[in-house]
Amino acid sequence: MKFYRKRIVDEILERKLEGKGAVLIEGPKWCGKTTTAEQHAKSVLYMDDPENKNQNILMSEINPKILLKGDTPRLIDEWQLAPKLWDAIRFEVDHRDNLGQFILTGSSVLNNTNEISHSGTGRFAYLLMRPMSLYESNDSNGEVSLAKLFNNKENIIANSSLTLERLAFLICRGGWPRAIDMRDEIALDQAKDYYDAVIRSDINRVDNVQKNTEKIKKLMKSYARNQGTQASNSTLTKDIDENNKMCEETVAYYIDSLKKIFVIEEVEAWNPNLRSKTAIRTSLTRYFIDPSIAVAALGLGPEDLINDLNTFGFLFETLCIRDLRIYSESLNGNVYHYRDKDGQECDAVIHLRNGKYGLIEIKLGGDKLIEEGVNTLKSMERKIDTSKMNKPSFLMVLTGSGKYAYKREDGVYIVPIGCLKN
Repeated sequence: MKFYRKRIVDEILERKLEGKGAVLIEGPKWCGKTTTAEQHAKSVLYMDDPENKNQNILMSEINPKILLKGDTPRLIDEWQLAPKLWDAIRFEVDHRDNLGQFILTGSSVLNNTNEISHSGTGRFAYLLMRPMSLYESNDSNGEVSLAKLFNNKENIIANSSLTLERLAFLICRGGWPRAIDMRDEIALDQAKDYYDAVIRSDINRVDNVQKNTEKIKKLMKSYARNQGTQASNSTLTKDIDENNKMCEETVAYYIDSLKKIFVIEEVEAWNPNLRSKTAIRTSLTRYFIDPSIAVAALGLGPEDLINDLNTFGFLFETLCIRDLRIYSESLNGNVYHYRDKDGQECDAVIHLRNGKYGLIEIKLGGDKLIEEGVNTLKSMERKIDTSKMNKPSFLMVLTGSGKYAYKREDGVYIVPIGCLKN
């Protein structure tokens, strides 16, 4: 058996299988969905197996129940090739009256739901899987735990061995599992190949509509330049084509297609109780699901990032958001962004279901930038009405080039990304 790197999502999947009859794992191609699902499955049906694909799809039309026979949990890989399996699985879950019966994996959101008659509410749990975090790929030593910070038990003292050069490489390589153990030069090719597959074929398979390759390239390049911003579709359209030959509706359509194949994952706005009546901006913040996609769209490499620290900083933020999302979901939390009409921002807010939350500013490094991050966090904390909601569990500046993780005298944590885990 090939070596399997344990994923944070493994424990989440186990928990969901205990509570539902079926679990649907979604996420971008090549992020490890099938490999992870295989670790938990007792039998497997590969719907896209070339030797049996047509027969599998035909059988899903004639008698889908046959495809569902096997030891449980039974993995149905790339289930969306046969949408009628959804209702068949829902029916089996109801009549078997047992939990943890099926694991489904899919690399795209089903475009046409006409063949599905039931939503699956109460029978299916959903799980979004992303490329690997730095902790999962062993590029973070994990000496600082988010869970312990939320429980106020972490008096941190830790070292990070990540250099700026190594961090630039990790941003360009991305968290693609197959790339982790490859020679550096080959590993860097993987994100480029992924990007090429997206623009040449994957985006067209969402709805079987052939899209303009050059327009997709321009959109992804513009989207990459606007990482971490709330740029509107009209702003992206102007950035792509000053002569307005590409309409805003096309941009919105292409963005929606990229979301359906999990290339884009935007961050929602956080809406806390404030002391004042400041208007909160509710626009989504733009991010790719992995920073390497942005790098590939821009045609950059590690040395380019080292020579352009401004771009480096934006792409570092994308990497941090990816990791924070992976870590926070294992804690029953979500990552949000805050911005109001007065210009107050907070790069990341991790909000847990139990009401606890932490405020995080992301800075590539340098004493001046870190101090700016600290001031932003304190200003943000002062705006929150703690008579109506909890105080933040922690304030953190998440850095790239810092060597040490520590707690300042004012209580703010300074944590290099190379020390963080869930």
